[in-house]
Amino acid sequence: MKNFDFNELATLYKTELLDNVLPFWLANSQDKEFGGYFSCLNRDGSVFDTDKFIWLQGREVWMFSMLYNKVEKRQEWLDCAIQGGEFLKKYGHDGNYNWYFSLDRQGRPLVEPYNIFSYTFATMAFGQLSLATGNQEYAEIAKKTFDIILSKVNNPKGKWNKLYPGTRDLKNFALPMILCNLALEIEHLLDENFLIEKMETCIHEVMDVFYRPELGGLIVENVGVNGELVDCFEGRQVTPGHAIEAMWFIMDLGKRLNRPELIEKAKDTALRMYEYGWDKENGGIFYFMDRLGNPPQQLEWDQKLWWVHIETLIAMLKGYQLTGDVKCLEVFHTVHTYTWEHFKDKEYPEWFGYLNRRGEVLLPLKGGKWKGCFHVPRGLYQCWQILEDLKK
Repeated sequence: MKNFDFNELATLYKTELLDNVLPFWLANSQDKEFGGYFSCLNRDGSVFDTDKFIWLQGREVWMFSMLYNKVEKRQEWLDCAIQGGEFLKKYGHDGNYNWYFSLDRQGRPLVEPYNIFSYTFATMAFGQLSLATGNQEYAEIAKKTFDIILSKVNNPKGKWNKLYPGTRDLKNFALPMILCNLALEIEHLLDENFLIEKMETCIHEVMDVFYRPELGGLIVENVGVNGELVDCFEGRQVTPGHAIEAMWFIMDLGKRLNRPELIEKAKDTALRMYEYGWDKENGGIFYFMDRLGNPPQQLEWDQKLWWVHIETLIAMLKGYQLTGDVKCLEVFHTVHTYTWEHFKDKEYPEWFGYLNRRGEVLLPLKGGKWKGCFHVPRGLYQCWQILEDLKK
């Protein structure tokens, strides 16, 4: 571990982002005819499906806006973000900022607005785009959508909820987790007191409700409406990558609110979730697990996914940066080695997303219905920035 060269690593992450991953999306994902982005891209960048998914449209708008705001004022980045934002503004919602799940290539709705994450990524997109452009209309879209998200917190799916009410009502971890990040993302659009109140609520949900000391500090994916553990498939589900990603969001909030004890707890939890989720036989982190060791319901439970490993890289570097715990650096080294060996495509730009348990490529795609221009570039950016700081 003594040979950790932050300088060399910072260059590696920066170069991969600017010279490999971003040019891939700029060249292949923009729909020059109808606007918006293609996300279903083969290994070489060719398009294999033209449907447009609101999560991924929003994430790509956010990505290029954020890089324009924080890295460099490159016109091609801004142009890419604006054209995607305009497509989303025109076609992505029903007129009242209820965001569809997916559209066809021309922008006609395919799937109704059942999914709250269409709303969260639209909020992120227009929040960053408003900063990049100074356009008030974008800021308003972000604020209105955020209000709708807050109104849906207790029943995110609303009329699209398939579950029968009253028998087994569960609270899910994903929304409070994403709100931790979203609050900071649109900080510039919110009243300070309101912002702090929302941050405190999110921290409470993640660290007091879903974090379970009685399970040795694991984070569960679903609890009962009163915060109790539930013994069913959903109630036993543990998603290591989700929990680890949430912990770097919590570290960011701990830094923003000047709460070192919160940062420490988040760092310890990230390490615990990594230890729990690491496949000791084949390497890599499991996708889904069952807290009682039962067979998980998801058939893809043992796959190794790109975002899980990239989010772990961010969490471990941040944990080291903010607390100095060398254990984080050791884990970073292990996960860095696995990630660059298995997910990086040695022949074409961008990274693979889906590996089997043994770490072999399962799907050669570079983008699809769930993988777009987000976790790889965001992770490279985050790691590069933290490594630049550690260099000093």
